[in-house]
Amino acid sequence: MPAPAVPPPPAAPVVPAAPAAAAPSSAPSINLSIDFAAASAHLTPQAVASLDQLGRALSSPALSGFSFKIIGHTDTVGNPLFNKMLSLHRAEAVKSYLVSKYAIAPSRLLASGVGEEDLLVPTPANTSEPRNRRVQIINIGK
Repeated sequence: MPAPAVPPPPAAPVVPAAPAAAAPSSAPSINLSIDFAAASAHLTPQAVASLDQLGRALSSPALSGFSFKIIGHTDTVGNPLFNKMLSLHRAEAVKSYLVSKYAIAPSRLLASGVGEEDLLVPTPANTSEPRNRRVQIINIGK
């Protein structure tokens, strides 16, 4: 009879995670998802409403000293290379809107696209999932 499996040590001593988790509480942070229609970088009315709230927040004194990463995403429908470019266009559309409407300094906003990588909802290839068609805005600090 084989010996019983010894459980791994508890995950609690994951010390590196503690400082990372503590960082957001010491600095104002905004994590939003901005949704898009399939195969589009056009800002929907719902996206504009969310971006208007974000623009007002980024213009506030509490967040004016912080920079933000804008990360575009797509679902898995279509060509991965096209999706990578589409995700970048989505991020750039958000950045452009915030810069033009709220006079946010372009240097505070870093736009990038990851295409089908880092899906919010894991799906197989060629699966339309609206929650994956999004842009994230993440506070990256001062």
